[in-house]
This record gives sequence, C-alpha cells and structure tokens, in this order.
Amino acid sequence: MNRSSAFVRSPFYPATVLALILTATAGLFVGSYTTFLAAPAPHHIPLAVLAPAGADRSLDETLDALLDGALEQQAMPDRTAARQAILEQRVFGVLEYRATGIPARLELSGASGPSVAQLLSERAPRAAVASGTAVEIDDLSPLQEGDPRGLAIFYMTLAAVIIGFIGSMLYDVHAPRLAPGERIGFLAVTATSGGLAITAVVSLLVGALDLPFLSSWLILSLTMFAAAVTCTMFSTLFGRWGMLPTWAVMVLLGNPSSGGTVSAALLPTTLGDLGRWLPPGASISAHHTAVYFPGHQSAFPYLVLTGWVVASCVVFWRLRHRHPGGR
Repeated sequence: MNRSSAFVRSPFYPATVLALILTATAGLFVGSYTTFLAAPAPHHIPLAVLAPAGADRSLDETLDALLDGALEQQAMPDRTAARQAILEQRVFGVLEYRATGIPARLELSGASGPSVAQLLSERAPRAAVASGTAVEIDDLSPLQEGDPRGLAIFYMTLAAVIIGFIGSMLYDVHAPRLAPGERIGFLAVTATSGGLAITAVVSLLVGALDLPFLSSWLILSLTMFAAAVTCTMFSTLFGRWGMLPTWAVMVLLGNPSSGGTVSAALLPTTLGDLGRWLPPGASISAHHTAVYFPGHQSAFPYLVLTGWVVASCVVFWRLRHRHPGGR
C-alpha cells in the first residue's frame, strides 16, 4: 500500500478534510458579515413627501444627492396617507414642506429601520445647510427604551435559528433511533418550548422589550422549528455533511440579509430581496411588525416560514430511509 492510499484510509484523512472545510467556513463567515454589514450604503430609501404646489423642493433633491440617488420620493396627498404608509412600512419617514418661512419637517420612523433613521437624521441637516432650507427632525415611531439600537429582535431570532438546527443535530447524535414521525414530533415540542423560553426571558426576566407574548412565542417557535426541520432535510439529502448547507442558508446568507442588524434598504438589492425568502429574514420581519406595527401584519413572512417547514418535512418524509438512524 502506497503512502497516499494509507493516508486516505487513516483517521488523518477525514480530519484533514474537516480542517480545510472549517477553515474555509471561517473565512466565508467573517467575509459575508464584513462585506455587507461593516460599511452599509444606501440603495433604496422610500420617503413620503408632502409638498404644496410650487414648493421649493431643493431640500429633498439635495438629500437625494447626499444619498447617492438612493432616495425614492413618494408624493402623498395628505398626512393621513403618509402616516398610513409608515404604519404599513412602505416608507421610512415623511418630509413635509410647510408655508414660506416655516422650516420643513422630517418625521422619521426609527422602528421601521434604526440604521436608515440614523442615516437620514445625519444627512438631513447637511442637506438643509447645502440647500438653504431649515428642517426640523422628529421620530414618529421610536424604538422601545430597553432596545435603543433595535437589535433585540435580531438576537432573539438568532437564538431560535441556531438552537433550532443545533438541536436537530443533537437529536441525530443522541437519539438516533427515533422514528421519522417521532423525530418531527420532538423537534416540534423543542421548538415550542424553546420559543416560550426565549420570549419569557426577553420580555419577563430581562425586560428588554415589551413583547406581544403570544405572537412572539408563535413566531419564535415557528422559526426554531423551520431551522430544525431544514437541518433534518439537509441531513437526509447529504448525510453527515448536511450541516454545511444548513449553515450556509441560515447563517452565511440568512443572517446578513435578514435586515436585523442593517436595514434591507442599506443592503445590495439582490441580498435584501433574498433575505425575505429565508427563515431569519422572514422571522425578523414578522416579529418586527408584531412588536412595533401591530394591526398591520403581512401574511408573507408567515408563509415563507411555513413553506420552509412544509418543504423540509416533505423531503425528509419521502427520503426518510436515507436519514441516518431511525427504526
């Protein structure tokens, strides 16, 4: 037996392959975050504009120039329509031009996107000076006091996602003889109890956010279950390497594109659009609306999470004979 054959048959071969994979994964992990999140840039920022006929629009034109053309001015007929657009999260704020001699008013929605609100609050005074138009800035929908940077929902989602797919792997290792139906059942029970634990800790124990308890519990449980059965599906398709596509979908792509740390408006359009279709982004969208804009919830993020659950369960069930373990 030559040296290469001996090496392939030795325990050092899989260990070497694993070391190379982990090294590449480490580089991809930090690269995906620093590329898109370290220095975000505006790409599309919708802003409602109230302007009487013949008003001097130099302020929003200058602001658009300072944002490299990313400002999307949307004319609104009145303040009611503009506020409705904010509640439906179609715009990040309202710029209202008033009578001559009265400063324009920029009403932001910090809860719609903290990073966007910060960017607009920094650039608007500069645009006012450059255009010679005074402006007043206010926040219509501020973040809760216990979460001044708007990251709590991202951390909650991150916990649900990571514990979800790690839990699936642990069941593979420590409870491999579970039948397929039993495995799905235990993953569902774990997701339900895990979602309850996260909600209770954040809302009741730490008090970081005033959460709509039942809605938060539902969203986090569905998120954790989606992550768990997605990992189970990939384990069925790729065996012991199923962790790699799970990590890619949930962490390398899912978290940077989720809008949890940096608003999708400051991400490349393709990445922001992709995030809406992945479990982390769908979960954050649903949870964000439930907390800050109750009564204006969209079905889309729930359908995305449910779609991942159904697709993963169907693939796992049809190919259950390929999944390691089981009776």
